[in-house]
Amino acid sequence: MTSLPVLSSPAKLNLSLAVVGRRADGYHDLVSLVSPLALADTLTAEPGPEGTASLSCDDPTLPVDASNLVLRAERVFRARTGWKGGVRFHLAKRIPRGAGLGGGSSNATTALRALDQLAGTRLGDAELAELAAQLGSDCPLFLFSGPVVLRGRGERVQPVAPEVAARLAGRPVWLFKPVWGIETPWAFRRLAASGLGAYDDSAGAESRLAAWFADRAAPLEALPGNTLERVAFGKYLALPALVAQVRDELGLHVRMSGSGSCCFAFGPAEATERRLGELTEALRRRVIAAWSDEAFFAASRLA
Repeated sequence: MTSLPVLSSPAKLNLSLAVVGRRADGYHDLVSLVSPLALADTLTAEPGPEGTASLSCDDPTLPVDASNLVLRAERVFRARTGWKGGVRFHLAKRIPRGAGLGGGSSNATTALRALDQLAGTRLGDAELAELAAQLGSDCPLFLFSGPVVLRGRGERVQPVAPEVAARLAGRPVWLFKPVWGIETPWAFRRLAASGLGAYDDSAGAESRLAAWFADRAAPLEALPGNTLERVAFGKYLALPALVAQVRDELGLHVRMSGSGSCCFAFGPAEATERRLGELTEALRRRVIAAWSDEAFFAASRLA
């Protein structure tokens, strides 16, 4: 067998996220519009000694032991298919950790695709989605190349209509994250502890999203918001402080992705490259001033 090409493992943005209730199994039900990003990690997979799997990474702080989702994906794949081969993974990280951008989930799903090619098993999308769902609620969405709506705990994935995807594709977006992250389990526990009134109404969430889809003139900034901002902003005051500053000084509407701590702002739809460059530098300076020069900052686009 020959080595596989390097596979792109994209980040995602929760353009809107409504948490609409807690389930009997402890998970939460969501209604969320999600788009992949041009920002991506890269994953290489090549044959290794039979029956073994290993992972290396250019980020020395990332655990590469059995707890990593890439190697968990390998175990799930091997259990399902009975594959006897071996694999050596290498991961080049560009997506920050603890950001709410789905980096680990994307890596896991990309690993399933890589293994399917390496082993020649040719699993269908439905079976890959079933395996991905075993690894994490948001893993199946990374089997899709465009924007999707997530429901349930995230395992029910529905691609948006082509005209909606066209409105989103290529839109400039800035991503910025403080050095610290927010653990997803903490955010959901905090939301649950704040009482039933903290959840969004399911019918209302669906209605608001459908209304945005139907209104082709509606800007991206008019999309429904993120339920988890309530708990994250209440605990980590550096987030709303910068959001208010960017809104007041640059006129940009800032949201948080997923459980955070990464925030994002859309570039103006009709802005020239020169204007985008000016806004990029102005925003970067404010992020560094507020969160230090170790903060993550990137200009990207919706895929």
